[in-house]
Amino acid sequence: MKINTAEFVISNSEVSKCPKDPLPEYAFIGRSNVGKSSLINMLTNHKSLAKTSSKPGKTQLINHFKINNNWFLVDLPGYGYAKVSKKSKEVFQQFVTDYFEKREQLVCAFVLIDIRLEAQKIDLEFFTYLGVTEVPFCIIFTKADKVGKTRIHSHIEAYRKQVLASGWEEMPQHFITSATEATGKDELLSFIDEINQEMFKNDNF
Repeated sequence: MKINTAEFVISNSEVSKCPKDPLPEYAFIGRSNVGKSSLINMLTNHKSLAKTSSKPGKTQLINHFKINNNWFLVDLPGYGYAKVSKKSKEVFQQFVTDYFEKREQLVCAFVLIDIRLEAQKIDLEFFTYLGVTEVPFCIIFTKADKVGKTRIHSHIEAYRKQVLASGWEEMPQHFITSATEATGKDELLSFIDEINQEMFKNDNF
């Protein structure tokens, strides 16, 4: 798939105010400072479609971007150590869970993980939440350029062992990416394109 158009549509904190378009949606979420905005900009061929910042927690709303006029990329707030008030975190948590539990257009969630780190408790708990909520999801390992090609496999294998140890029968489908080197771009967009074609063919949207 080649992205020809990427248009910002709306930012909001209420699922009821999300776009009414009957188009498939793919949500991107991860801990703060995982490189989500940089990845989105890389995928969409835009330098500033998603706002990047050196300060964690820049994204604080549900952001909808219409891609090629036939699907939505949804940028969700990061979780973890964003420097916001406890009250704000509770609000973030509520509208994010509302999105996952109520948004019928959601097809797949992409959970972003910094490939340099061991599996974090907060990520494993989020995997479990998505499983219980029956939200299909994949893992996107980011910042692969920071590891080096020879060490990527060992990092992924170590992560897989931790995921299995937390109760999963198998490692979720995953992608290895680097926003700096555009690694994984074609694989990720092809995955989305295949799902879209199948859904449109079956008139699911």
